[in-house]
Amino acid sequence: MKPHTTAQNISFTIAIVSYLAAIGCLIGTFYYNSELGSDHPVVASFGAAVVFFIGVGIVLHVIGRVNLPDLSMKFSSEQRDNNDE
Repeated sequence: MKPHTTAQNISFTIAIVSYLAAIGCLIGTFYYNSELGSDHPVVASFGAAVVFFIGVGIVLHVIGRVNLPDLSMKFSSEQRDNNDE
């Protein structure tokens, strides 16, 4: 298995931060729900932020942990000569 690139490690770190932000927004949702009521815009905003941060976390988690192949095109000199024809 190929080691992860720096960009993948950064993506995974941001995914973890995003999961933590989702947990913080979830706590805020429950707190403001009890303080302001469930129909207040602040509660709805925190609920939407939970969904957003979980979605971002999932996408970046997958990007950070997938085994990406080397997609660069490398030709030998013999293949280049055949392609020029």
